[in-house]
Amino acid sequence: MTQEILILCIGNVLMLDEGVGPRIARELNENHELPAGVSVIDRGCMGMALLSDLKTASKVLVVDAVDKTGYAPGTVVTFKPADIAAYQAFHGAHDTRLVDVLQALELLGYTPEVDCLGVQVENMHPENYCIGLTPPVEAAVPIMVQSCRNYLAAKA
Repeated sequence: MTQEILILCIGNVLMLDEGVGPRIARELNENHELPAGVSVIDRGCMGMALLSDLKTASKVLVVDAVDKTGYAPGTVVTFKPADIAAYQAFHGAHDTRLVDVLQALELLGYTPEVDCLGVQVENMHPENYCIGLTPPVEAAVPIMVQSCRNYLAAKA
């Protein structure tokens, strides 16, 4: 069954700012009414296991932590996967690059429209595992939530 829009939130809650994706998923699911045909899911870390989620949507917004953007921590950025394909350092903070997952999806015959929403991290490599976001990234949460809502308003 195909859904209209998927907001796919990626991240590891045990790695400080790396947990921003799951934080946005929780905020959207618990505190906002979503239109019919919209799903918001927290999928943890990037990987080929995302293929089963991605192939069910016609439009996808990937929400994730980003690093090495050149912007100050807490800066919210939007981009297309192709914008980061050539930059190994500028992609979701996970072992598998988003563009690799999307290329595999295309090989399977699925081509959803994909947009990305990220926030520049301050720290996603804490000395010890811990749950929470640094102050600049926490301050960006309302902006990211509103950006998701704006995306839905534009794409619905």
